[in-house]
Amino acid sequence: MELATRFLNEEDAPKVFELYRAIAAQPGGFARTAEEISLEYVQKTLRAAVQNGIGIGAIDKSTEQLVGSIIARKLGPKVFDHVLSDLTIGVHPNFQSQGIGRRIFLDFLEHVQAARPDVLRVELIARESNQRAIAFYEAIGFRSEGVLERRIRKPNGDFESDIAMAWIKQ
Repeated sequence: MELATRFLNEEDAPKVFELYRAIAAQPGGFARTAEEISLEYVQKTLRAAVQNGIGIGAIDKSTEQLVGSIIARKLGPKVFDHVLSDLTIGVHPNFQSQGIGRRIFLDFLEHVQAARPDVLRVELIARESNQRAIAFYEAIGFRSEGVLERRIRKPNGDFESDIAMAWIKQ
């Protein structure tokens, strides 16, 4: 597969919607279930990223399929104007473990480093059970900043904690 990355725009909403639904259909894919992801939700998310954040997609050049994306936005209040938050990264289940997530995340951070002097901090939250993702985030410069205990209620009624993580521009 030949992969291309590019900034996402609001016209990409249907492709992001397809991608998010595929990821959410997998156990532990996203916090939202596939049924909770609507085209309107995706449009709102993309609009926020285009207006005051960053959205990058990975496209399979032969099929034009969006196989991965990373989207983050600013929160709004001036005191947080240096922060990108609400970060969501996902790779289509059929394309995972091929380095796509790493590539788009590194493209994202490179863009923040080179072209976004207004952004000094990037925040994300990871499930404590997703140790592979946490190790990856740490390897690219994120650090754990705390535990949000019993934040996630699993379908069986058990709880899981979230790990708050941040990357600080040097």
